Amino acid sequence: MGSGCLKVTKYFLFLFNLLFLILGAVILGFGIWILADKTSFIAVLQTSSPSLKSGAYILIGVGALTMLMGFLGCLGAVNEIRCLLALYFTCLMVILMTQVAAGLVIYFQKDMLKDELSKIVQQLIVDYDPSNGDKNLQDAWDYVQKQIFCCGWDGAKDWENNKILKNESMLQYPCSCSVEVKPENTGFCNLDGPSNSTAPYAWPVHEQGCVDGVQQWLKDNLGIILGVCTGVAVIELLGMILSISLCKNIHSEDYTKVPKS
Repeated sequence: MGSGCLKVTKYFLFLFNLLFLILGAVILGFGIWILADKTSFIAVLQTSSPSLKSGAYILIGVGALTMLMGFLGCLGAVNEIRCLLALYFTCLMVILMTQVAAGLVIYFQKDMLKDELSKIVQQLIVDYDPSNGDKNLQDAWDYVQKQIFCCGWDGAKDWENNKILKNESMLQYPCSCSVEVKPENTGFCNLDGPSNSTAPYAWPVHEQGCVDGVQQWLKDNLGIILGVCTGVAVIELLGMILSISLCKNIHSEDYTKVPKS
């Protein structure tokens, strides 16, 4: 009975650690994606926000450590090494506590992230210059406006503050905001005809701001990341239970093999 229970626990622990290894790779992939993405508004944040960069490095570290723990768990389960299983249990507990703490920090700082994003975008719009400046950052924001069919952060009026458009007396407008199909996706386009108004709504652009679309995108993607982390946490908890159970079963099995005097 004891031997059968030991085998079942061992194979279940091996299976959970295989899933653990895969989910660790997914978390690692999310972290690399945040750092490598240059085509969406994530590029706007990760270029200007140290908090997002730190979060990406944390995800990479947790993902790599999770994969390592999955490997150690598989090794300890197959070979029934008690000290390795004890190390595995301890590391899992530390990772689980770290993930819970990180999740709480993200949850309570989401409003701060929203304010930080707003300031970054507003400053980007003011300094936007196709001939000079951070090309990756500007292209990323053009991509956002083009994909979400929006203009500015709170609305097209935000572009009134741009230094170049002020100098051009508002006779140009951001191409990525255009309601018309344009060959240009970045930079500024000239108005087709003269306009007596200097208001942005004289431009053929989307009037609504990008704030709602960006927040929804961020919410959806953070939901995916948190969902994966929750799945990993559940597997971690099960792995801790199975590893301590296997440790006890191995100890009991070894004790029964000791000859009685």
